[in-house]
Amino acid sequence: MDFLLNFGLGLKTAFSLVNLFYCFLGVFLGTIVGVLPGLGPAATISLLLSITYRMDMTGAIILLAGVYYGAMYGGSTTSILLRVPGEAASVVTCIDGHEMAKRGRAGAALGISAFGSFIAGTVGVVGLMFAAPTLSDWALMIGSPEYVMLMIMGLTLVTYLSGRSKIKALMMAALGLILGSVGMDPLSSQFRFTFGIVSLSNGIDIPILAMGLFGIAEILSNVGKKEGPTELIKTSTSLRNLLPNLGDWKRSIGPIVRGTFVGFFLGILPGGGAVIASFASYAIERRKSKHPEEFGKGAIEGVAGPESANNSATAGAFVPLLTLGIPSNAVMALILAAFMIHGVTPGPLIIKNNPEVFWGIVVSMYIGNLLLIILNVPLIGLFVKLLKVPNLVMYPLVVLVCFIGAFTTGNNPFDLLIVGILGIIGYAMQKLDYDPAPLVLAFVVGPILERTLRQSLMITGGDPSIFFTRPVSRILLIAIILFLISPLFQILWRRRRGQPINI
Repeated sequence: MDFLLNFGLGLKTAFSLVNLFYCFLGVFLGTIVGVLPGLGPAATISLLLSITYRMDMTGAIILLAGVYYGAMYGGSTTSILLRVPGEAASVVTCIDGHEMAKRGRAGAALGISAFGSFIAGTVGVVGLMFAAPTLSDWALMIGSPEYVMLMIMGLTLVTYLSGRSKIKALMMAALGLILGSVGMDPLSSQFRFTFGIVSLSNGIDIPILAMGLFGIAEILSNVGKKEGPTELIKTSTSLRNLLPNLGDWKRSIGPIVRGTFVGFFLGILPGGGAVIASFASYAIERRKSKHPEEFGKGAIEGVAGPESANNSATAGAFVPLLTLGIPSNAVMALILAAFMIHGVTPGPLIIKNNPEVFWGIVVSMYIGNLLLIILNVPLIGLFVKLLKVPNLVMYPLVVLVCFIGAFTTGNNPFDLLIVGILGIIGYAMQKLDYDPAPLVLAFVVGPILERTLRQSLMITGGDPSIFFTRPVSRILLIAIILFLISPLFQILWRRRRGQPINI
């Protein structure tokens, strides 16, 4: 009965005209932010914080939350069409989404991305509503030793992220760890790998890395190729013919379900978030697939799973914020600041003391996901028509978008040079058949791994036994060992059947 009363209060709060407007404005801005590379939800919410002073607190949080999960929808658009990640969490979507676009299936990729995002986002809100307190208690059991093992497990996934040489994948992961350590040491404040360049003191931002390795590299690899009519141009661009067909849905429903749960649980963990969730989902889908060789060449599962994961991760991120007052990432820290601006500290008592806030936000997220599917699906036909633009016009525009995105990330002209250098590196990687996905994953995971490893060793005075004595850490360590030795069994199995062995 209490649940029905509280949910009714949430409906009343969320369906007020003012809050409906804020919800629509938030998801609309979020979609634009996701499409534009480099801007990102964190920068946008930072800019919007100042206008929330004069707003009602519930409306302000609804607006900022809409920007966050709306950006996950928009981020897939340029990833699929142009191979330029609109948002960091959409990096992995470039791999198969753009390949689908080149094969004339951009509409199906955009469609399954939108529907998967809607399903995952809605299920994630259900999880937030019912399981928040329990999952928050579980998240508190995760300390720095457990995070070390989680991050190492993430690095072991690089073996499964690449359908190419495993040795090359590990080399890319090593390069990602090095790039992730550029900048100031978090404990000693010493500069590393900056070569005396002040602009590198804060390291390299993820959007800049992604735009260079994917966007600029893709343009460089296509320059000089003879332009001709694509398969897409020969087909109908009506919305009915562009949406995913029954076969696409059969292949995608499993990845959507798995991506939803993986993303939600990883979203709860501080430092996890949508980026790691999307990579984890991609690795799982490639591992489970009966045709792993299709990944990287236009497998729809490689779009459905990650896009579902990054959207459910946004709902998961609200669990520790609303129930414990703990932000799990930079965006949640900004939303926490918005709460505190209005004199409210999220935590265990928010549901009791401010039920209209908690339930209003939850219901508004249902509404926001519905608004996003209404906004995005009718525009699929329009987005696909972008592929008809001649390369002579499209390529300079893509380069311009990448450079504008790079500059807006930190308002630093030096970032333009970094994007260009990374674009050349990405071009060389394509020519030499090196997969950039493990590099990006290691780049994201590396700083978290370093910080938590050093924290763990500081607790014990340098004694590594802490990783073996804590139950959760020990279980994760066993899982890592199983991950590492599983390729050996595959090699033995392939050798027994006389199949070629790819290392």
